[in-house]
Amino acid sequence: MLVMLIKAELDHQVSKAFQISPVSAVRMINNDDALLLDVREPAEYGRGHIQDARNIPFSSLKEKLNGIMQYKDKPVLAYCGSGVVSGRACKTLKHAGFSNVHNLEGGLVSWQDAKLPLTNKT
Repeated sequence: MLVMLIKAELDHQVSKAFQISPVSAVRMINNDDALLLDVREPAEYGRGHIQDARNIPFSSLKEKLNGIMQYKDKPVLAYCGSGVVSGRACKTLKHAGFSNVHNLEGGLVSWQDAKLPLTNKT
């Protein structure tokens, strides 16, 4: 039990290392030409997403990594509804060799709380 608690805390600390706020995310999007990766399911993506985001659901991320390997050394900003699933997606990307991976802290909830826009256009 102790080992599982330590592992959970280490996983949490690792995932916290690449959390960024909505304001920092906007700077990254505008200045660094980051890949925006929406890891929610297509129906959720269709209800609203960050402009220019690419939808690759977490459930199929491992199978679709080859389609985004050109971003392996570029900034990648992953997000979901709350930041939890995208945190797991960030770990998957890091394990696949992506070097500049970030998670939108609080997901779309924090994005909307910051009064930042969403779009329904694909």
